[in-house]
This record gives sequence, C-alpha cells and structure tokens, in this order.
Amino acid sequence: MIRSVFILDTDQAKVRMAAAWRAAQSYLELGKRVRVTVEEYRARRSREQNDMFHALCSDVAEARPTWAGHPMDAEGWKRLLVDAWARTEGRPQCRIVPSLDGQSVVNLGVQTRGLGVMDMADLITCSQAWAVDQGIPLHDNGGRNEAHE
Repeated sequence: MIRSVFILDTDQAKVRMAAAWRAAQSYLELGKRVRVTVEEYRARRSREQNDMFHALCSDVAEARPTWAGHPMDAEGWKRLLVDAWARTEGRPQCRIVPSLDGQSVVNLGVQTRGLGVMDMADLITCSQAWAVDQGIPLHDNGGRNEAHE
C-alpha cells in the first residue's frame, strides 16, 4: 500500500483535496478501506537549521574537546546541548535504560529530528547563548556546514 500525504494551505487547498480524493478513490475502487486524518501541519526543522546546529556543535567540540574528564566530539556536545535545552523547556529528558547487552546505559530523550522549526530555533538560540557565556568562539557560517552537505 502506498501512503499519500497531502499538505493543504489556503492557496491550493481545493486542488490538493481533489488529488487526495483521487488517491482515496483508487483504493475504494479496489474494495479497500481508507483512513483520512486531518491535523495541523507543523513544519519540521529546516535544512539550514540542521546545518547551523551541527556547525555550532562542531565549534563547541573544537573549543572544548573534553567534558567532565571525558573526550567529547560534536555528537556528544549535540546530546549535551539538547539535554540542557530540554531541561530549560521542562521537557522530559533523562529516560535512561540499560543497553541490550547490559554493559552501559542509553539515553532515549529528546532528539532533534522530531523538532519543529520554532523548537529548533529555540534550541539553536539557547545553545549559542551557552557557548557565548562559556567564551567559545562561534563561526559565522550563514547556517551552512559543508561537512553536512
């Protein structure tokens, strides 16, 4: 079964609804049932936001290669910054469970891939403020990180 998603806006709603009806009709003609869900569309983080946040994490990792005595790369700093932001927003974080082999623990908290544009903007601003407070130089990359192209 092919899943079709139709995003409606005020300009093209009728045209897109007609396309949605045609897609549903093709299933109905085959005797299949169709589920229709209507909900507010919230855009996920943008590519530019993603690139900007990864560049910021790289800047922090370059300036601070360790944290609490542990080596820390950009991915580690990403997790620490997301955790700090989630706490300031009052979001449940710290869902720590044992690893499958029982040798370590895994944090199942907030991940950036599920953040909307506004949350991602807030995370970036919070992370930039922390970095500035720490005296960490941030590169002006215009929101682009060549390593993530």
